[in-house]
This record gives sequence, C-alpha cells and structure tokens, in this order.
Amino acid sequence: MPLDTFLALVLFAFTTSITPGPNNMMLFASGVNFGFRRTIPHMCGIGVGFFSLLIGVGFGLGALLHTVPVVYTALKFAGGAYLVWIAWKIATSRSLSESSTGVPKAWVMAVTAMATYTNPQLYLASVLIVGLAFAAVNVPSVSTWAGFGSALREWLSDPVRLKWFNISMAVLLVLSLWPMLK
Repeated sequence: MPLDTFLALVLFAFTTSITPGPNNMMLFASGVNFGFRRTIPHMCGIGVGFFSLLIGVGFGLGALLHTVPVVYTALKFAGGAYLVWIAWKIATSRSLSESSTGVPKAWVMAVTAMATYTNPQLYLASVLIVGLAFAAVNVPSVSTWAGFGSALREWLSDPVRLKWFNISMAVLLVLSLWPMLK
C-alpha cells in the first residue's frame, strides 16, 4: 500500500472512530458512570468486535470482488458518496446526539474501508493492513470517549466549540477520501 494511501486510511480510521456513534456514546456514558478503569473491558470488547467485523466484511467482500469486479468500483464510489453525506451531517450538526446518522456506523465504516482502501491484486494483505490500522487508531479513539466523557461532554456543550469540532471532523473525513479520487 502506498504511503499516501496508508496515511489517508489512518485519517479515515481516526475520523470515523473518534466521531460520535453508538459505541462511542456507550463508552462515553460508561466512562461518566463507572470511570475509566472499569470501562476498559467495554473498550476491549468494542475493539475486538469491530476488528472481527472488519476482517469478516473484508473477506466476504473479497469473495464478491473476485466474482464480480465491477462491484469494487461501485462500492468505492457509493461508499465515498455516503461518507461525503456523513461529513455534511457532522459539519452541520449542532448537538452530540444529532450528529449520529442513525445507520449502523460500524458496518458502513467496515464496508467503506474495505471498498476504498484495499487492493484487489493484494487483497489479503490489504485487508489485514486495513484491520490493523483501525485497531491501532481504535485504542486512542475509544479511550478519549471513555476517559474524558464528562469533561468532553461539558466542553462540547458550548455550541461554538461543538460547531468547530463537527466541522473539523467532517473536513478530515472528506480528506480521507483523497486516494479514491486519484
């Protein structure tokens, strides 16, 4: 995987992992209610679960892509368009609960990552690279939500801060699509 594609993948993994979603909201609440240390098993469960989902989607998509290669291109552009829509929703959101898209975020992240950042010629290796990139980014992302839940919630209760946080996350999400556009 070229370095620029890998860096875009890490940016994609970060922005999709750090932005609000069902898992992050659960970790946020767990951090507030039980503290960081007692939330560690929850964080590990989410990390292992998402890695398993990502690898499963990758290998399932791999079988489909070998059978019908045009699906790769279709998924790549559909996933990119969907991420631009998510970025718009995040950028225009003015509350933490509003920025959630209502769609199973983890599934969309997994399918989009596999369609966008894998190489059909080196599929097995690229699936593993995508999985490991997400695993590495997942730790600081979930730790942020669990460890600083109450402080982050209070800080983001300011509408101006929330607006700029959401716009920043949306811009980073759109920038992570750069390799797909080349």
